[in-house]
Amino acid sequence: MLAAMLLTAALAPSSARAEGVEITQAALEYSDDGYKIALGLSFELTRGLEDAVTRGVPLYFTTEVQLTRPRWYWFDEKAVSAAQTIRISYNVLTHQYHASISGRLQQTFNSLDDALSLVRRPSRWVVAEKGALKSGEIYTVAVRMGLDVARLPKPFQVHAMNSSDWRFSSDWKQFTFRAE
Repeated sequence: MLAAMLLTAALAPSSARAEGVEITQAALEYSDDGYKIALGLSFELTRGLEDAVTRGVPLYFTTEVQLTRPRWYWFDEKAVSAAQTIRISYNVLTHQYHASISGRLQQTFNSLDDALSLVRRPSRWVVAEKGALKSGEIYTVAVRMGLDVARLPKPFQVHAMNSSDWRFSSDWKQFTFRAE
């Protein structure tokens, strides 16, 4: 019965449309731990995604980072590829939202907007260890974030393929970075 209600809520047409995800800030920083990415994102969830999460369907937001080094004699060298997933879920019994980063850190929030702040302003995370990049070389950094449909329950995966409400991702944002 609950699964049918969740599926019906997710399949219902939504009148609100999201403008999408915009990467407002992206920078790569060198630290003692390695190279960290600093991001700022701007987005609003569609009504369908809001309804799904408040009815207990967890949403997975994955940020991908790729570093490539241009080469004149061959294809660009893929130096680093990293990803981080933030899971947002709602506990109906406690009326609290939970957010976990790649299954490690878990925090509890009282509102969906507070939980999404973790997605909009993720903490800096290491995308490349020290020594992974050649000092003095220029790299192209590409970043994008979106809803990871493959991690949704199967009925929602099928629906997500046919619904624009569930197509939720940014374009690739690219910038150059000189390794230290």
